[in-house]
Formats: sequence, C-alpha cells, structure tokens
Amino acid sequence: MIRRAQPWLGTLVEITVADALPDEAVQRAISLAFAEVALVHRLMSFHAADSDVARLNRAWPGDMLTVDPHTWRVLELAQRVADQSEQIFNIACAPRLVAWDCLPAPQPEVPAYRPGLTVLRCEAGLRVRKAVPGWVDLGGIAKGYAVDLALAALGDAGIASACVNAGGDLRAIGPLAWPVRLRAPRDPGRAGAVLELRDEALATSASYFSARRHEGRDVSALVDGRDGSALGAAAGSVSVRAASCAVADALTKVVLASGDAAHPALQAFAATALII
Repeated sequence: MIRRAQPWLGTLVEITVADALPDEAVQRAISLAFAEVALVHRLMSFHAADSDVARLNRAWPGDMLTVDPHTWRVLELAQRVADQSEQIFNIACAPRLVAWDCLPAPQPEVPAYRPGLTVLRCEAGLRVRKAVPGWVDLGGIAKGYAVDLALAALGDAGIASACVNAGGDLRAIGPLAWPVRLRAPRDPGRAGAVLELRDEALATSASYFSARRHEGRDVSALVDGRDGSALGAAAGSVSVRAASCAVADALTKVVLASGDAAHPALQAFAATALII
C-alpha cells in the first residue's frame, strides 16, 4: 500500500493505493491524480485572481463568460442541489463569509447578500451568465469534485483499489472496505462513529473547527442559504454517502441546515445521511 499527501484546496489531500503494482506505476498514477486536484484548485479558488470563480465574481450583471468544462459542471451541479434543497445549498453565500472574515474580500465593495439569490445561470456551450450582483464560493462542493477527478485519474491509470481523502471528503474504488472514523462534534478528538467505505463516496460537514464569535455573534464557515444564518456547533455533524463525492459534499450542508437525515434532496441524488 502506497500513500501520499499534498496540501490543496485549503486542506490536506491524501491518496492511498492498495494495488499490488510496481511502485513506479503507482507513483505515476498518484501524480496524475494530484494534477487533477491541482486543476480544481486553480479553476475554482475564491482567492486566486485568475480562477474561473474570481472572473465570475468580477463580472457585471448581464455578462456572459465561458468557463472551463470542470467549472461549468460544478456550477451546474450546485444549481441542481440548490433547486432540490429549496436554496438551502447556495454558492452565493460568499458575501456572508467575507463579512464574517471567513474569506478575504476580493474587491473593496462587498455586494449585498440576499438569501435564495441565484447569482449565476449555466447556459449551453460552457457559458455562464452573471444574473445579478453577487459573489459565489465553491468551497462547499469543489473539494468533493476534486476527489472524484482524482479517483477517475487513478482508474484511467490502471489502479483498481484506492481511496482519496480531502479533509474528510472521501471516495474509494475497488473491493476493499476502508474504515472511516467520524469525529464526535462536541469532542472532535474522539470518534463519534466508525463506518466502512467500499466503492462509494462519503463527505462530512460540521462547524467544530470554524465556529467562533465575530462582532458579538456566533458565525462559522457554513451558511444556511435560506436566511444567511451561520450553522453553529448545535447543528452537530453530518455525513452523507453517495456515488459522487461532489454530490455528497454539497448534500452535507443541506442535511446540516435542515436537521433532516431523510431530506428529499437525498433521495433525488440517491444518497443517505447520518447525523451525529
């Protein structure tokens, strides 16, 4: 078994390969997988001025931009999850996160945040229309998508059994059962549950590391898109199983905000949830 880790997407991405292949072949496959993670980082970073996300945030209402196919797919999936969750999941939460000092302001003038606002609309030909003023952040879905791309790269390189873990967003391929320890939300140093992952994805969201006080109020890096409120420690921890890590990543926020482990959005994407 060979394991490598690199810092990407604001976390540590770990790739483990269990195939009995020559080390050179495995190392090459892992390097190809990390290249896919790096691509997502470059395209979807809120911070990098040349990313697709930054270009969209700088655009004026009515502007039409052509984006990378990966960015378009993530934006389109984000819109589908928003529709299925009645806007609980909404990538237009960035102004809230900037106001709470969870993200740096990319421009001096911060656009007003309005709950339920659809800032972008995906159109044919990899084009995206800026509908209204606003900023988007793909931090709630891009990490899962990067995991999916990394696993695809490993598979294309001939790897049959592997697991990619991006800060708690995981996906495994192959027959092995990979044990996953889920943190207890009120005592993150302890395991609240232990699951096995086999040929599927699992993502977990909780505010135990990001929750804090800001200007007299409780905030976190997780936002309920319906009203713009922060999801604090009381929301607990949510883990979602799905075929795709991008889907699992996004749906954790839906379940965390709603408190509903049987939310209809889960059924729409053939996913299941566990609340701790």
